[in-house]
Amino acid sequence: MPELLPLPPQPEGLAWPTEAWPTGPLDPRADAGALAKLLDHAFAEPEPEDLERTHGVVVVQHGRIVAERYAHDVAPDDTFLSWSVAKSITSALVGILVRRGALDPSEPIPVAEWPEGDPRRRITIDQMLRMVDGLRFREAEHLGGGAVRYYPEEESDVIPMLFGAGKDDVAGFAATLPYQVEPETRWNYNSGASNLLSRLVRDTVGGDEDGMRAFMQRELFEPLGMRTAKPRFDAAGNFIGSSHCYCSARDFARFGYLYLRDGVWEGRRILPEGWVDYSRTPSALAPDGSYGAHFWVIPGSLGLFNCGGAFGQRILISPKLDLVVVRLGNTAAH
Repeated sequence: MPELLPLPPQPEGLAWPTEAWPTGPLDPRADAGALAKLLDHAFAEPEPEDLERTHGVVVVQHGRIVAERYAHDVAPDDTFLSWSVAKSITSALVGILVRRGALDPSEPIPVAEWPEGDPRRRITIDQMLRMVDGLRFREAEHLGGGAVRYYPEEESDVIPMLFGAGKDDVAGFAATLPYQVEPETRWNYNSGASNLLSRLVRDTVGGDEDGMRAFMQRELFEPLGMRTAKPRFDAAGNFIGSSHCYCSARDFARFGYLYLRDGVWEGRRILPEGWVDYSRTPSALAPDGSYGAHFWVIPGSLGLFNCGGAFGQRILISPKLDLVVVRLGNTAAH
């Protein structure tokens, strides 16, 4: 495994962005003209089939917003659907409970629907976070080199889970997924696993939607100042932890900044020590070493890791550059 780059500390004397983001100039070693061209390119979208439609970009370096731009009909406090960026939020919630001693990633995940003797009962929390759980879930094939093949709607499991027969109980739907291969023998992108993890968090903190909402607000959103965060729940009271959390670009940047600062915020440890490194350590089974524990990993000298969602939702984190970049697009403001 490649050595992880160290995570940079909070700049001395700089206020944390809990109440408001500090602003400032780009690092003088960086090329401001190149950044401006990149932003122009993102919003001009000469290749819309690749970029889709960009709604907002926020660039944070050394704890300050150094660039921010929105489409003409978008305001800084408008919120956008996370899609699979929510998976990284789910991972953070698991981490908070690990810090408390309430969960152990090495332990099997308790799923009430799986009977005694079912081989699925051996699947661990860690294996679900790393998408090496061995369950059959048809969503997308990641072929390496960034190439992805999505299953057509009639073969997909994610479409009925989110929008069809499973939409009223996404975790219940995920619990029906059959055992396919031995865990840790294959990597397979699995939004169902994220929803089983989300239900585990809910059951651990109180067992209902109200308890889960209160936990998310108290332990994650409020400490970071993520005032626009709006997690979505299904009819069974599950946070749809695979896909559905609305946030503004600035608040998504706060979430990324928590990880850039090693899970610490204003001197308070939100995530357990070592959790960020755990999250950005790639699985040997993931294509090109591109996936950690519900975080994408980009191999290379910048130490990049990111939260990624459909239609180009991204929270990109670079320890080497002390940088967080948020890009949101092609989802309706809410």
